[in-house]
Amino acid sequence: MSDLSVIGIVGEYNPFHYGHKHHIAETKKLLGEDCPVVCAMSGDFIQRGEAAVYSKFARAEAAVMSGADLVLELPLPWTLSSAEGFARGAVGLLGSTGVVTHLSFGSECGETEILEMIAETLIDPLIGAQIRAELSADEGIPFAVARQRAVAKRLGEAACQLETPNNILAVEYIKAIYNLGLNIKPVTVQRFGSGHDKMSDGTGHKSAAEIRRSLSSGSDISGSVPDSAYAVYRREDKLGRGPVMADALESAILSRLRMLPDGFYEKLPDAAEGLHNRICRAAKEECSIDAILAASKSKRYALSRIRRMVMCAALGITADMAADTPPYARVLAANERGCALLREMSGRARIPIITKPADVKNYDTDCRRLFELCSSAHDLYVLGYAAQQERRGGADWRTSPKII
Repeated sequence: MSDLSVIGIVGEYNPFHYGHKHHIAETKKLLGEDCPVVCAMSGDFIQRGEAAVYSKFARAEAAVMSGADLVLELPLPWTLSSAEGFARGAVGLLGSTGVVTHLSFGSECGETEILEMIAETLIDPLIGAQIRAELSADEGIPFAVARQRAVAKRLGEAACQLETPNNILAVEYIKAIYNLGLNIKPVTVQRFGSGHDKMSDGTGHKSAAEIRRSLSSGSDISGSVPDSAYAVYRREDKLGRGPVMADALESAILSRLRMLPDGFYEKLPDAAEGLHNRICRAAKEECSIDAILAASKSKRYALSRIRRMVMCAALGITADMAADTPPYARVLAANERGCALLREMSGRARIPIITKPADVKNYDTDCRRLFELCSSAHDLYVLGYAAQQERRGGADWRTSPKII
């Protein structure tokens, strides 16, 4: 297998749908049908600051049943980071396996060269001062707008690629490859159909957001996801383990927020300009997550950032936790080819590969603390299950990878 390209993909698969299957298939057309696929996947909570509709174990199984070969968990602090932190953690995780040769991602533009040019501009040490100048010149504008204006002064119309979400993430993936010094080649597949977190216009694949809305209303999603993935989701439904919707966890999250000491909020990721104080006050007073978000929002800061900060507070995540890259790779699911990759990784990986949760106790303090954090988050997550008997704590320590 060592002479084959190994495809790395970052995803949330919330849930895995036909667009994800298309992405894997198109990447294999470019690099070879026999190339194995390794995914770095978000755990039980996703980058927009919400719970995933199905657990990390079910989503990883669905991914391997539908085209992936090996799924690794992206630990919580990086999952709930900004686009830059999310990308650094995921790309760092894939790079640390020692086997990934290519990173494939979706983008609206479909041209790697343009995305690389923007990434190179954004890692220039001088760009920071130019972005700050834009922020000062137009008080109150969001950081993303200031960054795009700074890039436009160098690259002209190419900067408009920073207006769409998948292009933004793609640029962050490439930046991470450069900044971490990884020997990984970026490859992009152009996205069609409904966009990230958008509703369908009747053409192309339904977005994950639209599928989640169908799940929320109790509608059947069998036509929106591959049969292999649907079988996993149906099993979880019958067992009372999904779908997990925001209202199912709201009381548990609110109770955690109200019990936090005021000083904890200033340690949150992205805390700046008194934003943490606004969130702290709202968390102590408001009666819903939406009300906390509404009371905390401002012109400068995107709602997604505030939502992540609120979830970080509830889960005990502080700014320092995602400063580097993940210290271990936890296997969630694999098939036969994925298991062969794991054997190859055993001699090449730069971090521990966890297949038995109990082994974490033999690793260093950073690994143990991080695993305990993710385990605690899973204990909160399962409180959203409809079946009471499925809400037992400690499942993260008892669950081994799903081998298919």
